[in-house]
Amino acid sequence: MSRQHPIELFMPPNMLRAKAGGGFGGVDLGALKRAESAMETLKTEFSGMAGDAVAALAAAHRAYSETASPDGRAALLRAAHDIKGLAGTLEYPLMGRVAGSLSRLLSEAPEGTMLPAKLAEAHVVAVQIIHRQSITGAADKGALALLGELENQVSAILKAA
Repeated sequence: MSRQHPIELFMPPNMLRAKAGGGFGGVDLGALKRAESAMETLKTEFSGMAGDAVAALAAAHRAYSETASPDGRAALLRAAHDIKGLAGTLEYPLMGRVAGSLSRLLSEAPEGTMLPAKLAEAHVVAVQIIHRQSITGAADKGALALLGELENQVSAILKAA
């Protein structure tokens, strides 16, 4: 015959919650409204931020095309990667995909491999066009067709390398 012992549950105190001021209790609607207002204010600056990123990409591409050095390639990769990361926030998803394709080409091609100049240039021009024409949606048929071709070309180059 087995003896039954009562089960005791011990819940250790949550010291982090106590130090942080308890639970979440509720949403501070005032803070939420202030955050939404700040985002609306920032949206007016998004085009300028995107323009700066596009200009940096174009400058990095010009420098790399003049002297195809490892430093120039790294600068171009950094500029493409910056656009890839910012594109969602700046509401340019297709620009992000084009920059992602260029990033893939630059990062996955073996060091010392001469990259096709026209393919890198096509990526940069595509980013510039998307920004200039303010293509903020992800469903522009022309941009999607161009993006598909750029991605196919990058895949073919990397497969051959």
